[in-house]
Amino acid sequence: MKLQLSDSFKDARQAFIDAVKANEDVNIQGEAYGEMIDELAETVREQAKSDAEAVVKQGLAVQESSLTPEQYRFFNEIDKEVGYKEEKLLPETTINEIFEDLTTEHPLLNAIGMRSAGPRVKFLCSETSGVAVWGKIFGEIKGQLDAAFSEDTEITNKLTAFVVIPKDLKDLNVNWIEAFVRTQITEAFSVAIELAFVDGDGNDKPIGLNRDIKKGSVSGEVTTYPKKEAEGTLTFATPRATVNELTKVMKYHSTKENGHSLNVSGKVVMVVNPENKWEVEAQHTVLNANGVYVTALPFNIQIVESIAQPINEVTTFIKGRYDAVIGGGVTVRKYDQALPIEDMDLYTAKQFVFGKAKDSKSTAVWTLDIPEDAPGTTIDTPEA
Repeated sequence: MKLQLSDSFKDARQAFIDAVKANEDVNIQGEAYGEMIDELAETVREQAKSDAEAVVKQGLAVQESSLTPEQYRFFNEIDKEVGYKEEKLLPETTINEIFEDLTTEHPLLNAIGMRSAGPRVKFLCSETSGVAVWGKIFGEIKGQLDAAFSEDTEITNKLTAFVVIPKDLKDLNVNWIEAFVRTQITEAFSVAIELAFVDGDGNDKPIGLNRDIKKGSVSGEVTTYPKKEAEGTLTFATPRATVNELTKVMKYHSTKENGHSLNVSGKVVMVVNPENKWEVEAQHTVLNANGVYVTALPFNIQIVESIAQPINEVTTFIKGRYDAVIGGGVTVRKYDQALPIEDMDLYTAKQFVFGKAKDSKSTAVWTLDIPEDAPGTTIDTPEA
């Protein structure tokens, strides 16, 4: 079941995102999260009420549960089965839907190629290299193709979020409870994961796209990574300037850290803040001969917006050159500490996440400085 998220929920969600992004006090973040969940609960109530009224007015047959037997048992007995001492794994179908929602509804997570390791907490990294050499049939082997696989990489960063279930929601159909829990986990995780994949410093979190993996500093048992210095400035001031600037972007990414060449055609992604997206797109929007506006960057570079991307700055990366993995399933359990929350059951949801670029040339940071009077690339409609 898919919830139709209301505008009031989206406003509350943005307030929560802003609080997290600004690193507000934990209490302020908690209040913003609580308001977001209140709006989500109201959305569920309204949609459940609307469905019930439709059944009565139109004489529709009561819809059977769309959940699997495993999902039905879990969410029907969530207050009894999920205890204080044991963590319980969410049904696999629900976990798959959470992953699907994360990657389809959040453009950056889709573009970055986030993948699921399922219940495992390790995954295999690979780096292909080598050369094929011509020779006589049955002759001496003169070359080889190597696929260098690293040992299993452990997904060590644990992401935990609160899951709040108002007691009155348990009177609703099990489908609505599952949709409420799944949407809540998706929204909470998406904010944290996206912020970490862009700007994570490696301290109990992934190493973000904008971090320099060659300059990690160790303090005790913790290694943190500084933000990368800007490789240059993007102005998009004129068509010629746009081509020249993006040529530098492509050239930067066209070699690996070890100096070997890399084919990056159609594989470079540019991450921009939502506030900058329209400014960037305006600079490469063209009115073609058919009177249709067309938006496209040179070299087929893809633009993706992210709330985690700092304003007036751009991060670029190569598709497939950043390992973004979630694993270990999603486990939940009742929260066993007293909190001043009435008429609600509180749970914690846990997920393991890993993020790190394959090498330092896989990602880059650029300053964005579009002149106010930049003419862009828009042209007049050709005369008939």
